[in-house]
Amino acid sequence: MVREQGMPDSDKLPQWDVQSKAVSHCGAGCTLGDIGAEWLVYAASLTLAGKALYADFALDFAFAWTLGILFQYFTIVPMRNIGRLKGVWAAVKADTLSIVAFQIGLFLGMWLYQEVIFSPGLPKTSAAYWMLMQLSMVLGFFTAWPVNAWLVRIGWKERM
Repeated sequence: MVREQGMPDSDKLPQWDVQSKAVSHCGAGCTLGDIGAEWLVYAASLTLAGKALYADFALDFAFAWTLGILFQYFTIVPMRNIGRLKGVWAAVKADTLSIVAFQIGLFLGMWLYQEVIFSPGLPKTSAAYWMLMQLSMVLGFFTAWPVNAWLVRIGWKERM
């Protein structure tokens, strides 16, 4: 394989480097989806089972999964030179478990700061809410780490 000048060979990179890039790629789609969904829940005053937090969980997951799959699709298709349908399936295989693991960590953090620490919850318009949301995303990064390591090891996700 021909490499562009300055592009490192992913096979020669340390494992922590490869894994952190794989998780960050997943986390980018998740984070953008989560931020968009959070504001939509707020703007539309959505609730699920009477709680905005549960609507956050549902919509955050839907948006994060959709964006995560799109991000993965546009990475995998050119790298593997495969067609659209195979590309969609490869993206779903590569990122679904990763997104689930990321969202579990994120949702655990959100639940802790909304239901336990600051019950009945912080307003989404506060800086504290978004600071704690970022910390929850860091938690999501670490809960997604082992899943991404496994996905890269079995070849469902590309080494970066």
